[in-house]
Amino acid sequence: MGAGVPTAVVLHAGAQPHPLLCGLAAAVAWPAVRAARRRYAAGALGESRGSRPVLGDWLVLLGVLAVLRTAFGETVPASFALAGLVWAPLLTAVCRKVTYHRLIAARREAQAVRRVLVIGEPGAADHVVGHLAARTEHAYVVVGVVPVGGAKLECGAPVTERLGVLDPAGPRDDAVVVLRAAREHSAEMVLVAPGARLSAERLRRLSWCLHDEGLPVALLPGLVDVQVRRVSLDAPAGLVVLHIAPPVTRGVQVGLKAAFDRIGAAFGLLLLAPLFCVVAATIRITSPGPAFHRQVRCGQHRTPFTMWKFRTMVADAEARKAELERTGANEHDGLMFKMRRDPRVTAVGRLLRRCSLDELPQLVNVLRGEMSLVGPRPPLPEEVDRYDEVALRRLAVKPGITGLWQVSGRSDLSWDETLALDLRYVDNWSLAGDLEVMSRTLRAVLDGRGAY
Repeated sequence: MGAGVPTAVVLHAGAQPHPLLCGLAAAVAWPAVRAARRRYAAGALGESRGSRPVLGDWLVLLGVLAVLRTAFGETVPASFALAGLVWAPLLTAVCRKVTYHRLIAARREAQAVRRVLVIGEPGAADHVVGHLAARTEHAYVVVGVVPVGGAKLECGAPVTERLGVLDPAGPRDDAVVVLRAAREHSAEMVLVAPGARLSAERLRRLSWCLHDEGLPVALLPGLVDVQVRRVSLDAPAGLVVLHIAPPVTRGVQVGLKAAFDRIGAAFGLLLLAPLFCVVAATIRITSPGPAFHRQVRCGQHRTPFTMWKFRTMVADAEARKAELERTGANEHDGLMFKMRRDPRVTAVGRLLRRCSLDELPQLVNVLRGEMSLVGPRPPLPEEVDRYDEVALRRLAVKPGITGLWQVSGRSDLSWDETLALDLRYVDNWSLAGDLEVMSRTLRAVLDGRGAY
């Protein structure tokens, strides 16, 4: 994971040091900084943490080497030294990405995971087990559940014993049950979902006993899809408090996103102008009607705007949609209309959709500030009319040409999955996250899954 690179900065003993000696010193300094900041710990190695930790470590490295440079009287130009160091974060970022994908692949095969025993009331335990089972990129695999109370457990996970509804007579009674279950299932950690029947004092005593036996304990706060960077801890009067930072809606990042959108859209329109001409001519030649399709969509805060696309359907597609809906042709389970074999799509349109070329004219909408390069898909007004309070939350940001929906399966996703992805984006947006989505978009376009 560490990326040592040659540079002419560091230890100096009276005379000008040899460049190889400087490179060796820098090569040792970089992984040393990373190790000191626990980037190679089991819980951090290979995990996706964004680019901020790498940049932070690099700034620490610059500070360390600058101090050494001053202390030992190094005379090599600072610009030359800095040029040598820029490779460290770049190579490290590549190594982290490769390691992350290797780790995800291993977890799909139930490797590189921690065996977890879940404790909680049946409803809470069902939610935890189901949520962990729905995704494979995390490190936890549930091997058993110790329910609290006598209600039925629906998740199907193995149950060893149940904790009593009321507090046990002795402080170690809970621990006896949990430790027995942990040994039976070879659990490596206990994951507790608090509830009314698991009081603070009861949890405190249970954690004492489990820690005394060397078994780690983790507590679920009940939050879903909140990135770690938004959470901080405090302990007023001994009470552990989780502070949740609000989503980023203003500041430097938002300004940079707006500038990046418009500059990127302008360059995209200039570079793709020849392709636009070819695609437009092909559409006009192969089917009657205009080359472009304009449609009213809802943008940020439900503001209507006219979205541009290359026309991929017959000219009277909108009129035929109502007939298809009446016959039950919609294959999507939610508020969007999707058909895998839509008879309104032309032969050229099917190719354009497969390659996502039909979306390119939306660069005009991005340039006008109505859309972003990355964000949720812009819905139709009639779809928004049927939104509930939760679904309306996806309109808190500008819609995008690409987003988590496009890189996660597109039309193959259910409405609930689509909504969950959009809400995750709205709540956890960051500029680094946008860059990651854009890097994944090319692979999603080449894969073509869900593009119809």
